[in-house]
Amino acid sequence: MARNKPKFLRVDTVRFLRLGKKRRKLQKWRRARGKSNKLRLGRAGYAKVPTVGFKSPRKISGKIEGLSPKLIHNMNELQSINNKNECIILARVGARKKLELIKKAEEMKIKILNLGGKK
Repeated sequence: MARNKPKFLRVDTVRFLRLGKKRRKLQKWRRARGKSNKLRLGRAGYAKVPTVGFKSPRKISGKIEGLSPKLIHNMNELQSINNKNECIILARVGARKKLELIKKAEEMKIKILNLGGKK
């Protein structure tokens, strides 16, 4: 359903460690702003630049792993979810309430996206 988008990388990420060479966490898109920058000019042989044409279709935009995410703050919001095609993202909740929410979500068989740890 989704097309393959290229990995948009900043200029010179392959040259410098501080820009992401061998450090994937630092490989982020930053727009090329130089006067004669070949990437900005869209020259052949250089990486792609994000444009409107790379936008994902409306059917799947905003979805994560095919599920529509909902932000949950408390137990009432969790119980209001009844659609099985939804997953939840826990908001800024303390540890004690977060454990309660996780247990309840497992009972309701709702997927939690940002639990962290090993999968």
